[in-house]
Amino acid sequence: MKRLNLFAIPLACATALAPCAGPAAARARPMPPISIETMQDVTRRLASDAFEGRAPGTIGEERTLAYLVERFRAAGLQPGNGGSWFQDVPLVEITAAGFTPLTIAGKGQSLAFAFGTDFVAGTYRVVPRIDLADSELVFVGYGINAPEKGWNDYAGVDMRGKTAVILVNDPDYEAAGLAGPFNGRAMTYYGRWTYKFEEAARQGAAAALIVHDSFPAAYGWNVVESGWSGPQARARSADDGADQTLANGWVQKDVAAKILAAAGQDLATLSAAAKRPGFRAVPLGLKAQLSFDNAIRRFASKNVVGLLPGKARPNEYVLYSAHWDHLGRCKSNAAGDDICNGAIDNASGTAALVALAEAHRKAGAAQRSILFLALTAEESGLLGSEYYAANPVFPLAQTVGGVNMDALSLAGPARDVTVVGGGKSELDGVLARVLKAERRRITADPDPEKGYYYRSDHFSFAKRGVPMFYVDGGQDLVDGGSAAGAAYAKDYRDKRYHGPDDEYDPAWNWQGAVADLRVYYRLGRSLADSRDWPNWLPGDEFRRARDESRRNGAGKR
Repeated sequence: MKRLNLFAIPLACATALAPCAGPAAARARPMPPISIETMQDVTRRLASDAFEGRAPGTIGEERTLAYLVERFRAAGLQPGNGGSWFQDVPLVEITAAGFTPLTIAGKGQSLAFAFGTDFVAGTYRVVPRIDLADSELVFVGYGINAPEKGWNDYAGVDMRGKTAVILVNDPDYEAAGLAGPFNGRAMTYYGRWTYKFEEAARQGAAAALIVHDSFPAAYGWNVVESGWSGPQARARSADDGADQTLANGWVQKDVAAKILAAAGQDLATLSAAAKRPGFRAVPLGLKAQLSFDNAIRRFASKNVVGLLPGKARPNEYVLYSAHWDHLGRCKSNAAGDDICNGAIDNASGTAALVALAEAHRKAGAAQRSILFLALTAEESGLLGSEYYAANPVFPLAQTVGGVNMDALSLAGPARDVTVVGGGKSELDGVLARVLKAERRRITADPDPEKGYYYRSDHFSFAKRGVPMFYVDGGQDLVDGGSAAGAAYAKDYRDKRYHGPDDEYDPAWNWQGAVADLRVYYRLGRSLADSRDWPNWLPGDEFRRARDESRRNGAGKR
């Protein structure tokens, strides 16, 4: 789950020694208006039932692509991929069905748990059937192997053929501050569920089960159940996932407690032990069994690529991105509606992409080219952005940075923005100047333990060195203050996020979204008219990749 009301802004601008043509340059020419009508029209259309939830590889994708090309062309963009609007993204869709109960046996006990209510599971292996039989359970704490931190939850245990039981997040997420082996309260990539499944596979595990806990996971079981039900798109691999586990899944926290109790262990006690250095995995003396069938479909989804060429340095690129996909058909609500329309997530962000393209076109060509990417399969694990970043249409060494938009706030204007992942790059000062021009203030991330920085498409670019900065729309609303902002976020999280009720609402207040797009416009335009190339701060996890990119000289052409 991404951050609610989030505005993921991967941007790059001035270094501390060479200020960019930022807010001052942006004020030198009038800012073109941001069209509320465009944002409303595009959001309403993409979130309509006719698009069936915009799942990749469905009729919903076909209709989405056709509509986006229509809007990109009308906005004045050019096809960005060698005369084509599209970049193929090879995927495989696996639809699991016919689940047996998850059976846990041993020590004179036999427990059975139901799919959906107690556990969810799937596979990254492209095979017609999964049979996990008599797989020994091992509690591996947080499932982390981090040599640079002297931490290995798998030390001394052979996981071949076994099932790892793993805690969500990383060991020090409950810290009061940001000091600790895993950045204290701020989640690292080791805390992400994607990493935990990847590491379990590297350890040779047959299966991996993450223990769901709403606070460190940052979302409720309803989000897990919805996201892991129905067709699941994966990136294609040469070996069809043969190097992955047979099954990956989640179990409810109370289910995990029952399993550990059957092993003579206590979940709270083991969880506390797993937070301390030197923790060693605990074999549970129980065996797991699970089977299910897979329907397999191979297909190519598509990223949509539009371009506004620069007038002075057209081979240097500023990026705007948003993911067009959502969940398609999903678990129905009480009214029987099973279309996850994804109006806020992320028809709204895709609409912002179109509105910003219109605004930049009206302003005239910038010094650098501006690239507009509508990305596929974000909901399946950032697959569209991951594919583009690994196979860029325009070299990442020539990509200065950009703005990623994911789930606009429709609560009305806010006085603040929240910085997520601040202090990582040379960009903090530039953002402060942009916000000063917009009369908005910066507040610190109140939930660093949730790892929002790693949960949207900007991460695919950041880990390859393109400087990314993540700014969340604020909750201190002009009308109602922080209490109103918190109530809006809670209502969306609890009632609509990743469910059929995320639908277009004619009563939405679009003024806050317009204010946020003004920030996005200023940041992108400042960057597009700058000569500077930013970097991550020394010691940052992404610095090495950017340094390598800059050393080859491509980024300074």
